[in-house]
Amino acid sequence: MATYQPPTDRTPSTTTTENNDATVDTAPITTNTLERRNSLEKGLAHRPEKEELVERNILAGGPAAPALQEKQRELEKHMRADSLEKQLSNRPKPEDLVKEGILNGLSSKEGGRG
Repeated sequence: MATYQPPTDRTPSTTTTENNDATVDTAPITTNTLERRNSLEKGLAHRPEKEELVERNILAGGPAAPALQEKQRELEKHMRADSLEKQLSNRPKPEDLVKEGILNGLSSKEGGRG
């Protein structure tokens, strides 16, 4: 059975250290890599400041730590829901509004609450 031997006629793009412990890539950085790096640097140089992102409502602002901001938004949402529920529970019934002459007499099929 023959053993595999790698081809020796190609020129490697890497060099090895004297004791063959590690291989170091000495190939030049490609143009695409440089173009990507330059593009990224340009993008980061023109990146808007945090204050501008807060003003444009892209980032959440406020005194809370970033780790707490999600919990703060949840709490505010639940507080608004509780407030709305309280206001709706205190709303007068359609029958009372009809008696006071604020609402015309509507049947429950036409939109009155039942």
